[in-house]
Amino acid sequence: MNRDNQKKVFVAMSGGVDSSVAAFLLKDQEYNVTGAHMVCWDGCENNEDRHDAERVALKLGIPFHVFDFRKEYKERVFDYMIGEYSKGRTPNPDAVCNSEIKFGIFLKKAHEMGADFIATGHYVRKEAKLPLGSLASMLLEARDKSKDQSYFLCRLTQEQIKYSLFPIGDYLKSEVREIAAGAGLITASKKDSQGLCFVGKVDFQDFLRGYIPKKEGKIINSKGELLGKHDGSHFFTPGQRHGIKLGGFKEPLYVAETHHGDNTVLVAEGKEDQILYKKEIYASEINWISGEAPEFPFECEARIRYRQPLQEAKILIQDSLFLIRFKKPQRGVAPGQFAAFYKEGELLGGGIIES
Repeated sequence: MNRDNQKKVFVAMSGGVDSSVAAFLLKDQEYNVTGAHMVCWDGCENNEDRHDAERVALKLGIPFHVFDFRKEYKERVFDYMIGEYSKGRTPNPDAVCNSEIKFGIFLKKAHEMGADFIATGHYVRKEAKLPLGSLASMLLEARDKSKDQSYFLCRLTQEQIKYSLFPIGDYLKSEVREIAAGAGLITASKKDSQGLCFVGKVDFQDFLRGYIPKKEGKIINSKGELLGKHDGSHFFTPGQRHGIKLGGFKEPLYVAETHHGDNTVLVAEGKEDQILYKKEIYASEINWISGEAPEFPFECEARIRYRQPLQEAKILIQDSLFLIRFKKPQRGVAPGQFAAFYKEGELLGGGIIES
């Protein structure tokens, strides 16, 4: 038996099928498994997801803990999100939650309680980094490309990955559900969660309006013509189609750019309008998972949103920022989002899109 299999692992159990199967697989591999559920928002401390996670832990016969991270989540994820939207940018709270909460304070808490590893239900693969004998690890895209979540892990460090396990990265989603059903887990047919936990069933723009003041501004086209009014450019994001609330156009309108300075929203008429596309973007605060930056210019593949097919790109340094030059123009570039970088399926890291 592999000695790693005797080690203690805390599994982040959200109450969904993926993390349930992650716990099942690790126990089947004879790890010393403990289930852990994180409460990150008021109202989540006694909800259905927590009860489902607890019932799965009981079924598996493993210890179960509940950690209250509401204070840390608000400070590090929620406040960051509202702050970014207030500046007219489009944040990615999921990526920040991973680096700050799941692989941050949860990992630290698990270590303090004697765990050797933490594990999650993310669709991503972890492998030892060549050459053989190296202590470094790398993250690879999941086998199920339609579910791959490596994009959201682009801010992780080598130290965080070292102590993390991803048991379902080699499985298709359909196989994960089959495993759950075969094991008699109540989450086997449970629907995947959608959206952010603190939003609920409210329209996201309406949710933001409860935290960010409205400010009337102009909606214009590429010619500078006034098409209508909006109640705040910070409520819109590039690429967005719904919520513009203007009618009478032959083609649907899409947000091309938001200008926070003069509070205007530039819209494209139809998805082929060239003002929707950019071939070059700038990024900052790039995190290299290996801990070392490559030599520039650097050719790789990149994606600027979740589930986007990988795009050929070249990274250069220009004016203290990173210039990402794509082979093909990219649609709906949103400042504040992350650009994630890959090479032959390996996640290299990512940075914050600035323009």
